[in-house]
Amino acid sequence: MTNSRVVVIGASAGGVEALMQLVEHLSPQLNAAIFIAVHFPPGSVSFLPKILNRAKTLPAAHPHNGETIRPRRIYVAPPDYHMLIHPDTIELSRGPRENGHRPAIDALFRSAAQAYGPGAIGVVLTGMLDDGTKGLQVIKAEGGVALVQDPAEAMFRSMPESAIAHVEVDRVLPLTALANYIVDLYSVGHCA
Repeated sequence: MTNSRVVVIGASAGGVEALMQLVEHLSPQLNAAIFIAVHFPPGSVSFLPKILNRAKTLPAAHPHNGETIRPRRIYVAPPDYHMLIHPDTIELSRGPRENGHRPAIDALFRSAAQAYGPGAIGVVLTGMLDDGTKGLQVIKAEGGVALVQDPAEAMFRSMPESAIAHVEVDRVLPLTALANYIVDLYSVGHCA
């Protein structure tokens, strides 16, 4: 990928609504690829890409294993697959569940940190328990940016609260402000 920038987003309970609000405020000029992991039960069908495409900001889809990463796209982890990112490609894995889930947010975040280092932004949204916290720690350790939805706004507070308690986060913001912050960091013409 030519721009070497990725935004990885993790959500669980209440995540579809939060993601829709976030994506509605992203710019089509966002000079990064976006990856989303949401907890879905195995064997379920995810309509999340279709839902996010209603925002008409960035095209969303479930990726294929080995797909080349392109900027200004949203890649949604399919149910029952971990989505791992490499410097230029996406890997879909049926590896062991993490935190009881596949896809797991931590797995996505770790892969982003390892592949993109300071070019990675990790975002933890609404959800229960603590998936995303350890992965966000790795993003910070590799020089990336850690963002968290304001727990006061989250439908389920425990994932954001866990991230805030265990990671030196860069910003805790409501969804619209999170989207604006990402756009300011990574829009065409606003980044090096």
